[in-house]
Amino acid sequence: MQPVHNACVFIVDDDASVRDGMAWLLRSRRLMSASFASATAFEEMLGTRAEQVGTLPSQPGCILLDVRMPGQSGLVLFEKLVACGLAHAWPVIFLTGHADVPTAVDSVKRGAFDFCEKPFSDNALVDRVEQALLLSQERLAARQQSAGRSTRLAELTDRERDVMHLVIEGLPNKLIADQLEISVRTVEVHRSRVFEKMQVKSAVELANLLHDTGTI
Repeated sequence: MQPVHNACVFIVDDDASVRDGMAWLLRSRRLMSASFASATAFEEMLGTRAEQVGTLPSQPGCILLDVRMPGQSGLVLFEKLVACGLAHAWPVIFLTGHADVPTAVDSVKRGAFDFCEKPFSDNALVDRVEQALLLSQERLAARQQSAGRSTRLAELTDRERDVMHLVIEGLPNKLIADQLEISVRTVEVHRSRVFEKMQVKSAVELANLLHDTGTI
């Protein structure tokens, strides 16, 4: 498996020995981590990050989250992460005792990446962490591509949009010109600008791009 660069594993557990052990284990596999003794401490970090870099991260990551903690439980934190979309960007792996397995299984059905029952197999857990980081990287890359397409769409003028929609319908320049009551040369100019701004080379490529964004 290819390593995920600039990724971080967030360990949220009230047991200091678990946090320290997990941090050591991750370091042995050259994975960066950050530890938090409570759900509240993790949320405070998220608040700071949101103010600095926006509500969702650009850095791949995953969250190792204890189900039972004093104060706010891991389950309550998980629901918040799902609601704000962070559980999608940073997959959550629950750390759970035997009694909490049914609860953890239910959480997986609601969007958690996986759960690991204590005491866990070190290698198996880190393997899942690496898979979660890879998924995070893929999801963040897809989101960035989508945002880039949306930005390029917003740069089109109204007339360029008119031409674009007729181009993807398969109309030749002459019919587009007749329908919009403009010259063929003007259509050619707008068509060229649309292709340039949307970073495509053909009408088929443009149609596929807009289909992916949900525009058509």
